Parts: sequence; C-alpha cells; structure tokens
Amino acid sequence: MILFFKESSKTIAVGTQVSLNQSDIDKLCWLFGDAKMIRADQLEGQFVGPRKEMITPWSTNAVEITQNMGTNGILRIEEFFAADDKTTIDPMLQASYMGLDQTIFTIDHQPEPVIYIDDISAYNRKEGLALSDDEIQYLEEVVVKINRKLTDSEVFGFSQVNSEHCRHKIFNGTFVIDGVEKQQTLFQMIKKTTKTKDKTDQTSHPAHTNRADTDEKQ
Repeated sequence: MILFFKESSKTIAVGTQVSLNQSDIDKLCWLFGDAKMIRADQLEGQFVGPRKEMITPWSTNAVEITQNMGTNGILRIEEFFAADDKTTIDPMLQASYMGLDQTIFTIDHQPEPVIYIDDISAYNRKEGLALSDDEIQYLEEVVVKINRKLTDSEVFGFSQVNSEHCRHKIFNGTFVIDGVEKQQTLFQMIKKTTKTKDKTDQTSHPAHTNRADTDEKQ
C-alpha cells in the first residue's frame, strides 16, 4: 500500500505493508513538515522522482526515523516533484512518472539471460569497456584455458576490477622520460606529500592530511 502526502513543494510517497492508524498518519504529517495526506490511490500529473529500483539514502533515513517514532510497517518513503516536458533528470538516479499510483515502488524486471561473448574485442568496442589489446589477449587465453566462452558479466567485471581507476596501472607505473627512468611514479609523488616532514622538501605537509584509509603495509 502506498500513501501520498502533499507538502508545499513536493509529494511524498510512503510504502507500507500494514494499514496505518490515524495516530501514525498524524505523526507522518508532522514529520513531513505539516504535510496533508491525500486520500487517493493515485495522483494525476507529471512527476520526477527516484528510480523505483533504487531506494535512496533519504528514504532509508526517513524509514528509520518513523521506526524511532513508534510507527512500524513502513518499507520506503520517497520524494516526488512536479515536472513538465522541459524538466531535465539524471537518468542514473531519477525517472519521469506520468502520474503516481500503487506500482511506483513495484519492481517487475526479470533477470536477463546470460550472454556468452563470441568476440571479446567487438564486445569491448560495443560496450565501451576500454580494454587494452593486452587485456583482450589475456581474456582470449583464459577462454582457451577454461575451454568455454566468457560471459558478459565476467568480461564486464574484469574491465572494472582491472581498470586504471582500481589498479592504477599507468598512474603507478614506471615513467621513463628522455631515456631516463624517474625515481618515483606519479602515485608515489602524491603519497610523498603525506610522509614525515622533510625540512628540505617543501611539498611534504603530513600535518594537514587526514587519511580515512590506507592500503600500505604498516
């Protein structure tokens, strides 16, 4: 069941697995900034809101707040805003809705079939995976070794975990300039700024660095 609440600038949809009593509804109206409950199963108009497949962090926090208020049974709470044909959205996070109804949180996607890749090089170009020739050759050798084709998920997964973003293959690679190998990689040069202060090195400022995590051995 989805209940709708109208606040001045938005509509809030509350997905619940139980019927809420008037006391719980009053709590929600207060929580949403003196919003008014709309006693209708669906709303007309054009709206922009989060994709139904992605529960927002805002929803997670809002649901937890309702639980702390003593209101149980609420599964999801999302915000929707009035829109028109000129409204732009972020398709990774948002979707356009022609009306709001009881299915806005219903996910009916079926798992797509596994695809076995015949031509890794062509699949790389088609999907924009940015695999290098060496990486493609490596995957082709894996195909021979395991005696089967790789799946789309396997090739895509490899492209991510072996990407420059994850591995820093270039950023942490050896640099040779004018035939001279540099003593430090670009990555090491950046890390150097967080090392112990060297009076002769004006680039080192460890006292001004907050490190949330490290992959270096202690």
